[in-house]
Amino acid sequence: MPHAMSLDFAADKLPLQKARYFQLVQRLNHATFQSMTQFDLCRQDCVEGMSRLTNESVDLVVTSPPYNLGIGYRQYADRQDRQSYLKWCVKWAAQIRRILRSNGSFFLNVGSAPSNPMLPHQIVIELTSASDGFLLQNTIHWIKSIAVESRKGDLKSHGHFKPINSKRFLNDCHEHLFHFTKSGRVEIERLALGVPYQDKSNIARWSHTRGTDLRCRGNTWFIPYETIQSREKERPHPATFPVQLAEWCIKLHGASRVETMLDPFLGIGNSAVAAQRCGVKRFIGFEIDETYLAQAKQRLEALQRHRSSQA
Repeated sequence: MPHAMSLDFAADKLPLQKARYFQLVQRLNHATFQSMTQFDLCRQDCVEGMSRLTNESVDLVVTSPPYNLGIGYRQYADRQDRQSYLKWCVKWAAQIRRILRSNGSFFLNVGSAPSNPMLPHQIVIELTSASDGFLLQNTIHWIKSIAVESRKGDLKSHGHFKPINSKRFLNDCHEHLFHFTKSGRVEIERLALGVPYQDKSNIARWSHTRGTDLRCRGNTWFIPYETIQSREKERPHPATFPVQLAEWCIKLHGASRVETMLDPFLGIGNSAVAAQRCGVKRFIGFEIDETYLAQAKQRLEALQRHRSSQA
């Protein structure tokens, strides 16, 4: 029977064949990423912008709104009274629920201050208390910094944190990432973020492993910020999450199931960069600040130029 493709796997030619194969795959992947993602980035209030989207038209939402902690945004006053802020959260969340598909996921990153620790939980209560509200399916803790002591007593700190000068509170080294769905029963790709077993005997002892050395990462995600030299040049936004955080949300939901992704609080576009890296077909973003929006567009254009040069 004739073969559609014949490769010579002689021992002396195998490394060359492998190298050519992986180069071809890499080029195809670069081309796929460039052609798959369509970006619709708008300078617009997100409630108004989302109101024009059709019902159940979005598969995945990954976002981080202002935390109402007095952060110095350019166009947004981040200091409302608590009830006004919570009512505003309910308003944009209602639009997200309307446009989210029945099997979609909504990942909400919310931080707090040591002196104001209940805010993230109050937002959850507001978003889930209505009869047509969301269900909280998973609570993930984004660890930004951690100190780990080995069994030998060696102590090492990992990641970066913003220190506080206080005699009452600890340095805040984590934020919340809430996973909302409409039903609470949306299947996720648990092993897309899987990690190897530390005790390899578990692979054979536990039937759920099915013989593979990969387990669920769990609900603690250690993702430190990348070290930068200049905030103005490298991270010109006072409150961003890492691109990797958005990437992991996409992969956990299931990247192959995401045709349309939304970030109603785009900022400088970290979620959009993650969408392009993961091959999302369409990305929608809303941002009220023209400077942040311009930065997001510049980053995506630079990423596309880089991928084109590597193809």
